[in-house]
Amino acid sequence: MKNRQVVLKQRPNGIPAPQHFEAVTADIELTPAEGQIAVKNLYLSIDPAMRGWVSLEENYLPPVQIGEVMRSVTVGEVVASAHPNYRTGDIVYGLFGWQKYAVTEVDPLVRKVDPELAPISTALGALGPNGLTALLVLEQIGKVQPGQTVLISTAAGGVGSIAGQIAKLKGARCIGLTGSDEKRALCTEEFGYDIAINYKTSADLAAEIREAAPEGIHFFFDNTSGTIADAVYPSMAQGGRVAQVGTAAIASWDELPMGPRRDRFILTKRLTIQGFVMLDYFALYPDALKSLAGWYQRGELNYRESITEGLENAPLALTQLYEGTNTGKQLVKI
Repeated sequence: MKNRQVVLKQRPNGIPAPQHFEAVTADIELTPAEGQIAVKNLYLSIDPAMRGWVSLEENYLPPVQIGEVMRSVTVGEVVASAHPNYRTGDIVYGLFGWQKYAVTEVDPLVRKVDPELAPISTALGALGPNGLTALLVLEQIGKVQPGQTVLISTAAGGVGSIAGQIAKLKGARCIGLTGSDEKRALCTEEFGYDIAINYKTSADLAAEIREAAPEGIHFFFDNTSGTIADAVYPSMAQGGRVAQVGTAAIASWDELPMGPRRDRFILTKRLTIQGFVMLDYFALYPDALKSLAGWYQRGELNYRESITEGLENAPLALTQLYEGTNTGKQLVKI
């Protein structure tokens, strides 16, 4: 059988673009060995972390190699199984990559998806990595309490749109930073934010944040780093906490970007700053997924998807993610 794949063609310097990838066809035998399953992918996840995965910069996973199938979490259907816990027809989630088919071991990332609980695409978003990131960051690092002020960057994105709603469910006051007036309206009208600021059109972002948070920001959910984060630190509350979840505003780490030093704010405000990588929290996934599913089923989580059709268009979808044209979770439907 022929398997359509998208592989890394050349290593980008900064944000990956379509020319860095190549669509190829490879032979595949859908006959799994003992303990393996064969999966037909249905949806691919497009995530900001992919820029780090194709880079040689130090990261929490080894870089994707030239000629290798692009790494991606996906949702698919089991088409053959040699594993006792999986049967043909099961819907599964796993790190199966940018390809139509995958034959794989059942590692700790692989899990079944219940299609009766919610549309299966939500396993890549609200009931998957985005929802897990939002909830675990708020609980494990943010330790958000009722009445506290939370600020979230990329507030209308796949993670930010969920994080804002969960922060509100926990009784926090929530401020969002986003990149268009349309997304600003979505933040307040659909995702529950108390205030949303368009950082691209703001004449003085630091001043707007200070006005929005006169008593200070207790928790900063930082998806961007860069100049956007620089504008937040002066408004942090004493004893505030920061989770570094992403660095989307930094085009490349080949040369360290220069900007305002945050050290004085960290010192005088006694800030606690911690990085977040999902892989560190495996043990908490089951309970977190139950919480997310409960909110979703009760209609307490609004969820949006931007879906691009066609495996060959996955590189374009990744470019659009970094351009900020997506609203909510960016997916590719095969």
